[in-house]
Amino acid sequence: MKLAIINPNSTESMTKKCEEVALKFKNPDTQIWASNPSNSPKSIEGHFDEVKSLMGLMDEIKKAKEWGAEAYVVACFDDPGLEAARELVDGPVIGICEAAMHMTSIISSSFSVVTTLNRSVPIIEELSHKYGMDKFCRKVRAADIPVLALEDGTCNAMEKIENEILKAVKEDNCEAIILGCAGMADLTIELSKRCNIPVVDGVLCAIKMAESMVGAKLQTSKINAYAYPIEK
Repeated sequence: MKLAIINPNSTESMTKKCEEVALKFKNPDTQIWASNPSNSPKSIEGHFDEVKSLMGLMDEIKKAKEWGAEAYVVACFDDPGLEAARELVDGPVIGICEAAMHMTSIISSSFSVVTTLNRSVPIIEELSHKYGMDKFCRKVRAADIPVLALEDGTCNAMEKIENEILKAVKEDNCEAIILGCAGMADLTIELSKRCNIPVVDGVLCAIKMAESMVGAKLQTSKINAYAYPIEK
């Protein structure tokens, strides 16, 4: 199968990180297309950045469709533009927050999310409600790490996230942790070992969900809400 992973921000190192996760864990017959817009914000931190990223994201979705993609992963934990992208293509379009919350709700009865900055907390809380996951989500926490600092290695990210996970285990009484940023995708295995709790990455969850949905011959319904856009 052909799987597109699209990072809606313009930071190529983050796109590469997502691609590396995909190449490490994908099924042998899965081909990967990883891309990002060149004209989007360098990071998506808040509603304004999200809106600025959307047209670039749609352009990348169209390019991936021309490549022959059978499923699409939007690699930003705010899950921007999912509904619009689902109108453009018939293959499944999966957000990494959406995938992570659904998968984690199967392996645990409760989870907390550790994200980057406080301004992302209400966005993720709203997503948990939208997806019907608020009954599983104990708390959304911020480790006070700017997204781009995950890429330049200046913020002691591993230690800050580990400390927040340990606080979540103690204070939230949660059974699993979701990392709330695509830029954290390479930290899950080490953090799981350090904290002795399942630590879940949305990028990997979305990749495996996409492979499963294509394998099950599932496509996006075009009956009504996700019908192709009307030409104007």
